[in-house]
Amino acid sequence: METYVIFKDLAIILICAKLCGLAAAKLKAPQVVGEIIAGLLIGPSIFGLVQQTELINGMAEIGVVLLMFFAGLQTSLKDLMRTGWKALLIACAGVFVPLAGGYLLYCCYYGFAPSGTSQFYSALFTGVIMTATSVSITVASLQELGYLKSETGTTIMSAAIIDDVIGIIVLTFVVGMKDPDSKPSSVIVSTLLFFVMAVVFGIIIYKIFQALDRKYPHTRRIPILSFVLAFAMAYAAERFFGIADITGAYVAGIVLCSIDDSEYIARKVDINSYMLFAPVFFASIGLKTSIDDMTPALLGFCVLFVIVALITKIIGCGIISRFLGFHTIDSLKIGVGMMTRGEVALIVAQKGLQVQMIEAKYFSAVILLILVSSVITPIILKMLYQQKQKPLTY
Repeated sequence: METYVIFKDLAIILICAKLCGLAAAKLKAPQVVGEIIAGLLIGPSIFGLVQQTELINGMAEIGVVLLMFFAGLQTSLKDLMRTGWKALLIACAGVFVPLAGGYLLYCCYYGFAPSGTSQFYSALFTGVIMTATSVSITVASLQELGYLKSETGTTIMSAAIIDDVIGIIVLTFVVGMKDPDSKPSSVIVSTLLFFVMAVVFGIIIYKIFQALDRKYPHTRRIPILSFVLAFAMAYAAERFFGIADITGAYVAGIVLCSIDDSEYIARKVDINSYMLFAPVFFASIGLKTSIDDMTPALLGFCVLFVIVALITKIIGCGIISRFLGFHTIDSLKIGVGMMTRGEVALIVAQKGLQVQMIEAKYFSAVILLILVSSVITPIILKMLYQQKQKPLTY
């Protein structure tokens, strides 16, 4: 393929992603849904205007690394520490109940398979996709209702942050299990070793960036060096520890989230991501999504996938919240607030496709889940908060 063709492909991807993203926003859906649909429209499944290439795949991988780096930069360690063990327990339940639910759904639908087979890994990864939480829609809803700083609002935010951390660890562990040369014990050791090294070197890197930030505040060299750190940690995670590159990028963001210029770095990352790499990533999901294989059986699985993913979050987070002393209605608010899915679910699904743990046709289920959860979560939350009660604040 002639190298100049990429310019035509990028022009089509960017304009279609933007237009479909704006249309999705008008319909009160996340813009990423529109960008994914744009990829589906221009891809081989419908109009065939753009073909998947190695260069587009490479740009999409950069996009996912930047998204996870940005997510790490947006993590508030102060809020994480403030809510403490309650948020931790809620997040754990919000990860492992959907994980079990997704695994059982796949097994009940397609049959149970022995450990180590491709069908077993597909079932396990179906659960991994369900663990992801995206609270951007929830945050907007709580802010509009005036309950963002309430006890339930703060708990949802903190639990979602911890949820993402645990979800990334689970993703790392499951992807490591797929390697035929690896053993569960070696995967655990590699994962633990990575996070130990991340803490040790993270402290050193944090001190270095803190000193540079004091000497050269709001200068371009700070975000440039932060990009270097993100890509280096993404490479090191995959190359030396056998851990997903997105884990390294996420940890890099957490390392820098507390320096004075973290918001400045985040803005620069967001510009690069928003302008080019993120639209290419989300459109590439649509390019890879195949609707040619859509059958009544697959459609039925997609519907059940959405139902199980939503219910397991409410059950996992809601029940543990009730045991932790929250009122029944507040426990339900926490469970509902945690059930939205977004970019992280797509990132996890993309990683599963990359390591051949799921097939491209199952992206339809993930897209449907994001769309449904984004629409119904604000509606249910508004209904739950209609009761006249004074919000509890810290």
